[in-house]
Amino acid sequence: MSSFRSKIKRRLERYIELDPDGIRYTVMKTILNVRKVTVDALYDILSKRFKVTHKKVASMVGYIHSKLGILHAHKQSYKTPIVYTLREEYVDLVKSVLNRSVKHPAVA
Repeated sequence: MSSFRSKIKRRLERYIELDPDGIRYTVMKTILNVRKVTVDALYDILSKRFKVTHKKVASMVGYIHSKLGILHAHKQSYKTPIVYTLREEYVDLVKSVLNRSVKHPAVA
């Protein structure tokens, strides 16, 4: 594994470990399953199971995009929302981290 991928893996593991209620795990699992997501769509999914705000979801997606670097952001025009896509080269890495992490009671 390259040094860059191992850094991303460590950051992702830490990001999931610091998740007291399972929201981050659910966000990553959802992104892994749907591959393309907007903040609005993710908020709709998460708000059914967790007490979250739109701002909190946007913050999590922004962190995953900018600090973890595993998402690609695309904006069709200024009127459309940003669509985040899980980068293909990190699908296996995300799967392995999620499979090894402790599943939270709220997620299971």
